[in-house]
This record gives sequence, C-alpha cells and structure tokens, in this order.
Amino acid sequence: MRAVSAYKKTMESHSLEIRVKGIVQGVGFRPFVYRLATRLSLKGSIANTSSGVIIKITGRKDAIDTFLEEIHHSHPPLARIQSLEISAISSKTNEEDFQIKESSREGSARTRVSPDTATCSKCVAEIMDKKNRRFDYAFTNCTDCGPRYTITRSLPYDRQNTSMKVFDMCERCLAEYRDPLDRRFHAQPNACHDCGPRLFWQDATGIYRDRPIDRAVALLKGGGIIALKGLGGFHIAATALLDGPVETLRARKKRPFKPLAVMVKDLATAKRLCHVSTRAGQMLSSPWAPICILPKRAEEGLSDRIAPGLNELGIMLPYTPIHHLLFARNQCPEALIMTSGNPRGEPLCTDNQEALHRLKGFVDGFLLHDRDIYTGIDDSVVRIVGEKVLFVRRSRGFVPAPVELAFDMAPGLAVGAELKNTFCLFRTGEAFVSQHIGNLTNLSVLEFFQQNIEHMKALLEISPGYVVADLHPDYLSTRFAEESGLPVYRIQHHFAHAASVMAEHGIDGKVLALVLDGAGFGTDNTIWGGEILECSPNGFLRLARLSPFPLPGGDMAARQPWRLSLALLYAYRYSFHDLPDRFRPHVSLDKMEFVAQMIKRPVNTPLTSSCGRLFDAVSALIGLCYENSYEAQGAMMLEALCEQALMGRSILETREFSSLATSRYLWAKGDEVAYEIDWRMCLERILEYEKDGRNRGETSILFHAFLIAAFSRVLVKLKEERGISKVVLSGGCMQNRILVEGLLSYLEQMGLKVYINEQVPANDGGISLGQALIGAKNYEVSKCA
Repeated sequence: MRAVSAYKKTMESHSLEIRVKGIVQGVGFRPFVYRLATRLSLKGSIANTSSGVIIKITGRKDAIDTFLEEIHHSHPPLARIQSLEISAISSKTNEEDFQIKESSREGSARTRVSPDTATCSKCVAEIMDKKNRRFDYAFTNCTDCGPRYTITRSLPYDRQNTSMKVFDMCERCLAEYRDPLDRRFHAQPNACHDCGPRLFWQDATGIYRDRPIDRAVALLKGGGIIALKGLGGFHIAATALLDGPVETLRARKKRPFKPLAVMVKDLATAKRLCHVSTRAGQMLSSPWAPICILPKRAEEGLSDRIAPGLNELGIMLPYTPIHHLLFARNQCPEALIMTSGNPRGEPLCTDNQEALHRLKGFVDGFLLHDRDIYTGIDDSVVRIVGEKVLFVRRSRGFVPAPVELAFDMAPGLAVGAELKNTFCLFRTGEAFVSQHIGNLTNLSVLEFFQQNIEHMKALLEISPGYVVADLHPDYLSTRFAEESGLPVYRIQHHFAHAASVMAEHGIDGKVLALVLDGAGFGTDNTIWGGEILECSPNGFLRLARLSPFPLPGGDMAARQPWRLSLALLYAYRYSFHDLPDRFRPHVSLDKMEFVAQMIKRPVNTPLTSSCGRLFDAVSALIGLCYENSYEAQGAMMLEALCEQALMGRSILETREFSSLATSRYLWAKGDEVAYEIDWRMCLERILEYEKDGRNRGETSILFHAFLIAAFSRVLVKLKEERGISKVVLSGGCMQNRILVEGLLSYLEQMGLKVYINEQVPANDGGISLGQALIGAKNYEVSKCA
C-alpha cells in the first residue's frame, strides 16, 4: 500500500487527516474504523462526505501505522477502497476519544454507492429464529447486506436520501443504529416489524395483510403463478417442478422457448440439479448472488420446459429475506421459476400500481411491499469458464461498482449499442457501466435508458463533456447522442468490443483483436461480425474477416435462420435442391423460392461477415432451429449439442480439430482485407456429414473446431507479420464456452498472450466500456488539435 509506505518514510506528525475514497458508505466502514481506533487508543473522528470518508486521528506513530495497515487489509467485506490520501495536521484533534460525526456535503461525489447485496448469514439466522424480534421479518438487513443502490436517491448515503426516509425507526432499531459496536450501526435500511416496510398479498378477491408469505406459497404449490416485488424490481414466480405452470407462464409471457431462471432453496439443492464447480458454488453463495449458468444433471427432476433444447440451467440462490421466507415454508416447491417481472421487451416493473396494471394478465396474485424502489435493476447472469467468471448480464450485485481504469479520461458518457444496451459514465480512473437496460427500440426501454443516465449523473456528480456512440446511424442510442448538444464521437462497433477488453486490462499498446459477433455497422457500410482487427486505443486496422455471405431480408434473416442456410448454399453455387432431407419438411417450397429470388437478384440482401449469423445458418442447416424465438437460440442449441457430443473432452482433442488445424484451406488472401476465413470447406463437410447420416453432434463439433482452427491459424500468421503477440477476444459469440476455452488454450499453445472480458459482458452489454476508452482518446486528440 503506497500511501502507508510514504507515511512511514516521510511523516513524523502524530496527527493525520485521511481521506478514503471508494465504496465506503453503507458497508460498515465507519463502525469498523471506530472499533479499530478505540482498540488502538487513537483520538479523533470519522465522517461521511459526498466526496468520501474523512478520518482525523491523533496518537502514537506505531498505533497509527497499525491503524493504516488494518484499514487496508481488514476492512469490511463489502467495502472497496480506491485510495487513501494521507496528510499531516499541524494541530492535534480536539476530541477526547474517537467519534463518529454527522455526514456533510463536500466537493464532488467521488464516494461510490455500494451495489445491493444478498442477505448475510447472520440476518438469515435471525429471521429463522422464533425467539428473535426479527423472526419472519421480510426486510431484515445490516451493514453487511441488503438494499443499497436500488433505494438510494442521492449522496451521502444517509437514510433521508433513500426510500427508507418514510419509515421512522422505533426505539430499539434506533438504539442499534446509534451504537458503533452494533452491526446495524448506521445501516440506513434498518427496520423491524414495528417500524419498517411490510408485505401484503393482493389477488382478484382483495388485499390481505395477514400471512402474505403463506398465501403466496399456497398458490405456488397449487400450480399458480405469482408476481413478487423484490430488491430491484418484480419477479414472476412459479413452481419449476411441473410442466403445466411453466407452459402457462410461457404462453402468458409469449416466451415459448427462451430459458427461464430457477431459484432453489440452497446450495445442496443446486448441486443435486446441476454440476456445480467450486468456483460456481462460491459465486452462487457470494454477496452478489448472480444467476449462474450451469450444466444440468441427467436426472435433475425439473420440468423439461424450463430450458428446451439446452443442457444448462440458470440457477440462483435466495438473496433477499422474502426469498428465504418463501423457501422456509414446508409447502413451498424446492425450485421456483424466477423470471423478470415485465411484459416482453419492456423494462422491469418496480412500482406496485405499475405491476398491478402491467402484469395482471400474467399472474394469479401479487406479493407486494411498501418500500419504494428508486432504481430498477435485473439479476446478473454469469458463466463459469475454468476458474474465470464471465458476465452474460452485469446488473444486481455489481452495479454501480466501477471498472477500475489505468487511463486518464476527461468526464464523458458512452451510450452503448441498441440491443443489450448499457451506458457508461466515466472519469479518470473509473468507469461506471450501468445495469442491463435492454432493447432501445422499445419506447419504454428508451425512456428507462434516459432516466437512468440522469439518475447516475446526479448520483455520481459526473458532468460529461462529450458523448461516445456507435457508428450505426439508426441506433437510437446514437440518435440520443447526436441530440445531446455535446461533442459526439462515433465508434465502430467491433472496435468498441475490442477496446472493452483493453480497458479492463489496462492495455495501451497494440493488440490483435478477434471479435466474433452478431452484427455491427462497418466503416465500409456493410455488416461486420467475424473480424480480426489490429487495435490500439487510438485506432484500428481491419486485417481479416469471415468471407461475406448474403443476408436475405436483413434483420429478418436473424429471426429466420433457414434463410441463412439458403444464403450459404447459393453463395457457394448450390441451391435449395442440395439441402439436407431433414430441412425440407420445415420450410415450404414457396418460401424457399421467394428467398432464392432475393439472393439471386439481389434485393434487400446485404452482405455480412457475421459469425453469429453463421452459427444461425448451421443450426438451421442441420435441423436444430429454423426460427429464433429469442436471440441466439440456434447458436445456443448448437453449442449444447456440441457439449453433449464432446462428453467431457476438450474440442482440441477431437479428430475434427486435428484435421482442420493442419489444413491449408481454412483461409485465403482477401481483396479488401489481408485474409478471409473461408467457410466453404466447412459447408462442404457439413453437407457430406448430413448426406452420410452422421450424428448432428459430430457436425456441431466440426463447426466449432473449424472456427477455432481457422481464426487461430490466421492470428498466428498475423502475429508473425505484424509483430504483435497480445490478442483480445470479444463479441457476443465469445459467450460460447467451447469457443472461448478452445481459443484460449490453442492460442496460448501458439505463443500468444490472450485477454478476455471478465468485468463486463463480451456481448453488447460491454460495448459502452470500450466506447468510453476510445472516445476519451479522441477527445484528448481533439483538444490538442
């Protein structure tokens, strides 16, 4: 710790002022400091300010040394210290002991707001203890757990600045709140049965304040569906053990195949249903409590309709007292669907009246409470790849904790992409990537996007001097930027993907970037998505791409992958007469004739180098998915099929990979780029496999092996030509575990140093971070021009 070392070398004074920045409010930091100072016989004070925590201490030098070291190494688990600024005070503090003073406003807000965290074990024990005054209380929390960001309107993080301001603490809660030795000291949401928020039940027959948990459980046990107001919004819940309620829920939400998240009672239940690695178990049980995507066990006992066509489940554990109380009832099913409480494509419901209106057609009853949610936030979703935790969606538990940056950056705003949108507010040393916003083409989501930008700007007191947006002119996020009145820097989509990895890992030099994605607007006005770029934060060169193929109907092709199968055939001198036999019954001859004419003319058939669309084409070609009812459905089914066929092997151990890794026909010289990865050889083999009646699992192995071998071989060649040995991997396709593991292993065998997204998603949810880095560099250049 540099600040402590500097103090030991240069400071002789026994009176210091220490300014602490980071996540240090609402996490038990002040009582920790109080207890530490008291134990070391130090005098002085500690106070919250909007710019951080200020400590003033007087005492022996050895005691102060110990004090500083323990602040750094033994602080509360939810605290994150960004910096300690230490300066000598000429006069001693006037306090006769150590005191905790009232919060104050001072300067700009450099203090960070803590994310919401799962209920700690001590609070769970209290709500389960019939002798405890908080037995069965659904809003039990302490300084180590509970709501933070979702109830905070402004800083400093004091009760009057949260949605708890309307609840006056009773004498016993107030005594806890005022006692520095109590774990509820200055826990802003502190409450109990006598003074805090309350649950109630509402259904078609009326409002009931008695036994709301029991009423909810009775309905769930009987196969009913409920809406549950939680930490950052509403869930829709149903038993996960029976097909009927799951099918009913799917029909009501118009969500026929998209996988549904499941909450289970405890880690033991999760291990019975899924294969849970040590790392996955740690994440499930952590204060962040995300949904973890885990391999299903063969006989897991849940409805087959939860994740049709997939061999993984999204599993989470209870993370609020309400969840714990539901599962504590004997009649509660041991596994519950917990899906987002919103109509399809709309933001999460957060308000009682809003939910009663928007969700009334989906559920049979409502488990409500009277604590307001200021900021809606969905569950985070992660995948475990080896020992790495990779985000699919970064929200509750992680937002608004910043990504630490190694770059000087003038304050700005990056507005992200259009799908899976996040935005990013940033300044020197830190980037605040928002929670998952969603698809901006929905008006209510666009409004949610705008509201949250204003809320986070006010909360963090960041005034952007410029805005960074995607190159695509029709993205609503780009239009928002253009209408902001600030200077706008527009960044190519896949360059931003690559830069998101560079920002995470503090890479300032040149890298080779492999970006495999669904679609992004290219600098040549075509649709990119299978790219190798040479990047630095200052710019990029496009060195290689997937060979372009037609995209009949534009965006419609992403929803109907059978169109893409025809496109591949026609691009390689085949026709629909060469389609595999299993394909034909699923698409009418008239439809195929219509699309064939679109491709031949061509009409509304742009070219694309998208790897995501190639996944879609292959999934339809071998009869997995002809129409995507949710994004990347075909690609996910293809990955699941490959996983099953591998039977625990690495894809690098397969004969398909061995033969492809030595092939001379994986790429060719390009006209517009140095190299093109040629998918035609893979197509030929797929058609041969289909003609020979080979198992589709073998075909899925072949396709994944082709992508890993082809792109790796070109990267190795470019390393030799360009003298660059660092590689970054990003883009939506990098959520495919087989692809990521295979690329990481093979590229490192080939002598390359590989970096991936670990703090933000590799999909479009991480783009705003990359935009921030590139936009800040552009802004610096423009200031110097």
